[in-house]
Parts: sequence; structure tokens; C-alpha cells
Amino acid sequence: MSFDEDFENIYAKGRQRSWKDRFSFNSYRRKGFCSTLLFLGLIFLIVPLFIGTIYHFAIMKRSFDSASLKSLYEQYQDKFESFGYSGAVAEETRANATIVSLVRNEELWKMVDSIRDVEDRFNGKYHYDWVFLNEEEFTDEFKRVTANLVSGEAKYGKIPRSEWSFPDDLDIPKYEQSKQKLVDDNVIYGGLDSYRHMCRYNSGFFYKHPLLQDYQWYWRVEPNIKIYCDVNYDPFTFMIENNKTYGFVMALKEFEATIPTLWKTTKEFIQQHPEYVPENNLQQFVSRDGLRTYNLCHFWSNFEIANMDFFRSQTYEDYFQYLDSKKGFFYERWGDAPVHSIAASLFLEKDQIHLFNDFGYYHNPYGACPMNQEIFIENRCSCDYTKDFTFSLHSCAPLYYDIQKLEKPEGWRKKVRFPAPFMEN
Repeated sequence: MSFDEDFENIYAKGRQRSWKDRFSFNSYRRKGFCSTLLFLGLIFLIVPLFIGTIYHFAIMKRSFDSASLKSLYEQYQDKFESFGYSGAVAEETRANATIVSLVRNEELWKMVDSIRDVEDRFNGKYHYDWVFLNEEEFTDEFKRVTANLVSGEAKYGKIPRSEWSFPDDLDIPKYEQSKQKLVDDNVIYGGLDSYRHMCRYNSGFFYKHPLLQDYQWYWRVEPNIKIYCDVNYDPFTFMIENNKTYGFVMALKEFEATIPTLWKTTKEFIQQHPEYVPENNLQQFVSRDGLRTYNLCHFWSNFEIANMDFFRSQTYEDYFQYLDSKKGFFYERWGDAPVHSIAASLFLEKDQIHLFNDFGYYHNPYGACPMNQEIFIENRCSCDYTKDFTFSLHSCAPLYYDIQKLEKPEGWRKKVRFPAPFMEN
């Protein structure tokens, strides 16, 4: 007899059982005994819990208010964590830091994407504040949506008009003529006044905003970026504990047409202030011929984690004021990335600059994705590491690795090629 036939016979016999067979005395007795055991078990379980609760909250004169519950949670927090529960990091262990975004009202939903990534991958555990800056007043909708998403306090600031406008002594006809030349030469953002204001503001003003005066460290986050890996540590405290000042993720070369006189102006400044240039700096990252020429390498400043005390220093302030006096942000199209990078490379010790090679990050059109497979798995990365920009032909990161004598990841030579699109349309 087959298994199916045997099963059918047993099933048929079961259906033929009478009502008395199914509810016979023996069957009922067995069920009653089990029910009794279950009832007694519940009694023995509930009574001690009830007595213990009465003792804890009545005899010890505690009530079920929020303070008591919070105290109870703190007493057992280590036990929660041992079972995999992870709450927010204690405030006293966090750095004096904030996340900063320069963003417009019309970029709200692109900003929302960035916030979700940063909060989900990092800040949901740390609750750092988020400072939003705009050349206009933020709309109620922008404030309502973003405040609901950030885990720390959301702060909204308007940029002073004097820091987002043409200097009084700017030669407007000369500016219009030079701007048109960049447009004719198809230089990216060459015809945009707003882009020049943004670069100048990020170069010399953002860290002076009143909302940032209570903070020492910042993480710059732009609209429409992606964070592809969990950040399983606090990069701010990492920077502090390891004596770092400036951190980046990607490095590449600037468009030479946008900064034809930036290096000449920089050399004039350091000739006037040689005391600002430490001997053990990272100048080889920006010049391979003893400061004669600029190799165009810069840290991509749309991602920065840095100590604002560096930008607030007399050294950097003097440097920015000298650059600003030459009006290169307008007559040319100097970007904040080469300005920050040249300053960090010349005025900091080289050990104060850090590459976050364990971050998964994207800003159009390039992305960074850890090639180290242990890091990739541990941080739950969701990017395509075969398209990592770090060791492509346009990247300056290999030069940084060499200068800092860092070990390159396995298989990095296969990446020396023209960069592939990091995200497919």
C-alpha cells in the first residue's frame, strides 16, 4: 500500500468516529488534567510577579511616572543591550559637532533623501543636531518636513546678504566679460552667479554663522547624496581621538579653466607668511615640483568632516582674506574645494588629514565604495565596489595613499581605468 493510500484510510477512519468516541471520558479526563496543569502553572507564574510588582512600587513607594520608568530603563540598559537592543549614544560621549547643509527650499525632497541616508546609516544612533543654511528664509514646509526626519535638533539659518552678494569693489563689467568667456568655453557652472556666491560662502563664511558658533566640528551633507554603508562608529570622536582635523572621502582634479590664478595667488600669500607653513605638511598632494605648479588635486568638499577651529584660525582667515581681495571667486570661478584642499595641505600637518576609506558615498557623478571585503560586509554596504572611484584615472586618492604610506586594498590595480558611471540612469 502506498503512503497516500495509507494516509487516506487513516483519515477516513478518523472521520467515521462517533461523537461519543471523540469526547469519551478518557479523552475528557486527559484534557481536563492538562488544563488544570496549565491553570496552576499560570497561577505560580503570575502571583510572584504580582507580589514583586506590589513590593517594588508600593513598599518602595515608587509610582509609574516617567521618571521612575526612565530610572528603571537606565538600571537595566546593559541587559537590554546584551539582547541586541541599541539605544541612542549618551550625550556626554558625543563630540561638540553638528551636521551642516547649505540648501534651498526647492531642494527639499533631494535633501530629504540625504537626511534619510545619514540618519539611517549613522545619526539615528547619535542624534547630532542638523543646521540648515539658506540665502533665503526657509519655508514652513521645509522646516516641518526636515525637522520630522532628523534625530537631533533642527536649526534653520539665513545667510547674511553681505556674504551672498557681489563685493562693493567688484568691477562688474570685468566680471561680466570674464563670466561670458567661461560660458563660451563651456566651463561647468561658468555662467552662474549663484554658484560663485556658494563657493565664496563655503570658502570663507559658513563657519562664522551664528548658528555654528556653539559647535567645533561639522559634517557637510549636500542634497541628493547617498550613504551606502553603515557608519558603525562616531567619525567626530574618531577625528578627535586620533588628532585629525580634516576628513574626506574622494579626491580628484579641478577644472584648470576655473582657477587659472589661484595657485599664483596662493604662492604670493605663503611668501608673505612662511610661518604659516609647517615643515611636515601635505604639500606634495597639491604640488609635485616644490610648489612651482599646482597639480589640480583637491579633496571633494561636498563631503567634509572637519574641525571648524581650523577655518576660524588666523592662518586660514588671513589666507581667505587674501584670496577674496583678488576677486578670483568672481573674475574666475574659484571653488571652495581647491581652496579648502590647498589650505589643509599647506597649513596642516599631514597626519591631521584623514581619508575615510570605509564610507560608501555618492555625489553625482562619482561614488566611493569600500573595496575591502571585510569592511564591505561588516558595514552592510549596498554599493557596487567595482565602480569605486578611488583608484580610477581621474582620482587623486592613489597619490594620497603614496604620500601617507597607506596600504592599498587588494585588487586596486584593476581599478586604474577611466571611472565608470557609479549609478545607472
